[in-house]
Amino acid sequence: MTEAFYSREHQWIRVDADKAYVGITDFAQQSLGDVVYVELPAVGTGFSKGEQAAVVESVKTASEVYTPIAGVVGAVNTALAARPELVNNDPEGEGWFFTLQLEAPVDYSELMTAAAYADYVKDLD
Repeated sequence: MTEAFYSREHQWIRVDADKAYVGITDFAQQSLGDVVYVELPAVGTGFSKGEQAAVVESVKTASEVYTPIAGVVGAVNTALAARPELVNNDPEGEGWFFTLQLEAPVDYSELMTAAAYADYVKDLD
């Protein structure tokens, strides 16, 4: 897979050919605490950029997950149903939430590189 890009809402995407993996960042999972449940979108659902696509619940709170780009859900990470702690253990790897089938080239203009995101969250601590 390619380099990850990050949104101000603490989601990441990693584009691999015609699909993008989407999940929450390490900063987000640390802020949430122990994840106990993830509500994933239905495969085949289309989303515009910025729409709520999932919900992640922790012992502290529930938080919406927004799509950082537009696309149609191609797959969901079914492992999260039985093991939601994957989000805490490996948020930018095995803890991915869903994939989006890309309908157009990805517009990265409103997303951040890893270095830019690190600078962004540094001020949020």
